[in-house]
Amino acid sequence: MQKRQLTSNVLLGSLKAAAEVTRLRILALLARGELTVKDLTAILGQSQPRISRHLKLLVEAGLVERLPEGAWAYYRLSDDDTVGAFIRGILCQIDDSDPVIAGDSQRLDGVKQEHAEAAARYFSANAGEWDRIRLLQAADAAVEKAMREAVGNRPFEAFLDIGTGTGRMLELFSDLYNRGIGIDANHSMLAVARANLEKAGVRDAQVRHGDLYALPLPSDSVDLVVIHQVLHYLGDPARALREAARVLAPGGRLLVVDFAPHDLEFLRTEHAHLRLGFSHDQIAQACAAAGLETEAIRDLAPATAASGTGDGNLTVTLWLARDPRILMADDGVGANLETVG
Repeated sequence: MQKRQLTSNVLLGSLKAAAEVTRLRILALLARGELTVKDLTAILGQSQPRISRHLKLLVEAGLVERLPEGAWAYYRLSDDDTVGAFIRGILCQIDDSDPVIAGDSQRLDGVKQEHAEAAARYFSANAGEWDRIRLLQAADAAVEKAMREAVGNRPFEAFLDIGTGTGRMLELFSDLYNRGIGIDANHSMLAVARANLEKAGVRDAQVRHGDLYALPLPSDSVDLVVIHQVLHYLGDPARALREAARVLAPGGRLLVVDFAPHDLEFLRTEHAHLRLGFSHDQIAQACAAAGLETEAIRDLAPATAASGTGDGNLTVTLWLARDPRILMADDGVGANLETVG
């Protein structure tokens, strides 16, 4: 598809917005990732009102986007391909050894390090309970391998991870998508995800605060949606599946990963699980009600089952469904899953 061109008025407005030293420095910083006003204030050594005023002008010019997240907001370069290319075309002309830009870059590294340390503290504080659950189910590596087998190796454009948590799914599929987004309602987990994606060098993904019942995305905009270990926390899983189906592009796929039915009541009383697993038919029927066709299902037994000690442990199930509006060419998807029907 041919990239659209900027009109002369838009081009002049963009040049005017960028042609100020602080705003140019802000653009250079945002080219390296999303930042808050607090981050930019610390890096640039300017007051919060002054930084906010510059950001307002950049947003109005369409060069920067504002993403509210509770009481905070994150800012990033425009997601518009043409505008993004224009901005980066300007920024690539700046000498990396420029003392002002180099100083900003060094302070940005310090801010990112602080974020990573804060995320690590949060993760450590909760990891013990998460590890207890992991011991009851198939190993993460086995689940992720099955997910990759389900999705196949064909690249696609847009990926959505609903309930992104630590951002692991964005990392797992990063070699397949051109644009990835993770949605989560937990601010602390979003900080963990941002730190993890930065550490892993994943540049084509972003995370946002959002409601999984009202995703901040247009209809028909995503090629693959993953809902990994999220539905059992929800009061209305079917509604979440309908919302996931809404954003799927014609022919797009939905991969749901969750627990099979179990009787581990402590997960409800101690870990806020509202649902003690789902049967094959429960998710398949919910997908059908959302207008999707379930193509394959696969169960992964807990690692301890092989030794005869798996009673009461957790089976992980994968459901692969597709939007039927376009039948895509066979790409090997589901070849390693149990075919439904």
